Amino acid sequence: MAYGGGMKAWVNGQLLESPDEPVLDVLDHGLVVGDGVFETIAVEDGRPFALTRHLERLSRSADGLGIGKPDVSALREGVAATIEGQELAFGKVRITVTSGRGPLGSPRGDGPQTLVVVTEPAERPPSVSSIVTVPWVRNERGALSGLKTTSYAENARMVEYALARGGSEAVMANTLGHLCEGTGSNIMYVLDGQLVTPTLASGCLAGITRALVIEWVGAELDVVERDEPIDVLERADEVVLVGTTRNVQAIGTVDGREIAAPGPVTQRAQEIWARESATSIDP
Repeated sequence: MAYGGGMKAWVNGQLLESPDEPVLDVLDHGLVVGDGVFETIAVEDGRPFALTRHLERLSRSADGLGIGKPDVSALREGVAATIEGQELAFGKVRITVTSGRGPLGSPRGDGPQTLVVVTEPAERPPSVSSIVTVPWVRNERGALSGLKTTSYAENARMVEYALARGGSEAVMANTLGHLCEGTGSNIMYVLDGQLVTPTLASGCLAGITRALVIEWVGAELDVVERDEPIDVLERADEVVLVGTTRNVQAIGTVDGREIAAPGPVTQRAQEIWARESATSIDP
């Protein structure tokens, strides 16, 4: 049943009837210490995009976090249940899996996982946006490196810093000073006609959109993975953010420096993305 402007939620196999329905255990370890993983999936014309890839990454994140792989079949049912009956030209699905009930501390309990799926309508991001680099770094050697976990307070702090300075996204370096990623996106840039993105060794998330851009755009343009100091953004001819709802988004301002957006390489990448993504809802 829809509520909250079209939002629908499913928890542990049950579609909720009301947003006021109590469903979360106060001792859920996802709430207590952020012990969980998640995925956000775009909904295009009522269908989830690249759902299989997202569920595979969710399983990898859960396995990497040590909470065990989730019941993917159940999560697929949750996605279908929350999309059903809605007319979503564009929206997003959030899947969250926590380690379940645990003590008021870091050690985990031994109960079942908590599975949550929420779907809601969304507005498409603008075609051109801005970014701000932040004074904090991503630890590419940390226990959570490369995992999409619910321990997002650090990202929340970073993006609020960027928003206060006129950006829509925060971009950071890693401990080596190399360009890494955004809080909820991967970053690419153009130098001398070449589209460059940090390697996974930088500590950035293995983005679904990132992988598809490398595959699709790389078949027609010069796309490379390479680690460079974060100040490469000061020299970049074009800058791009890629992500689940952003797709391939041109960046017109980096720390106040204006850049042509979309530049020719970005524009071509957008055209290739639009063409290829239209051929399959689950590439």
